[in-house]
Amino acid sequence: MTLAIATLLTLSETAARLRKSESQLRWMIHNGTAPPSAKIGGRRLFRESDISDYINQAFEQSAA
Repeated sequence: MTLAIATLLTLSETAARLRKSESQLRWMIHNGTAPPSAKIGGRRLFRESDISDYINQAFEQSAA
């Protein structure tokens, strides 16, 4: 069985992709409106695929 390893992004990398400041992204996490994330080794990390899905969903919602 082969496991696919996701590309992980840090909080600052994710904030840059979303065009947000790190503090804005932290607020989104607090409010439950940020893309899914996990604390791994004491660091908040995001899967690159979840960031892409989050952006795509935003576009789909605004088009509806």
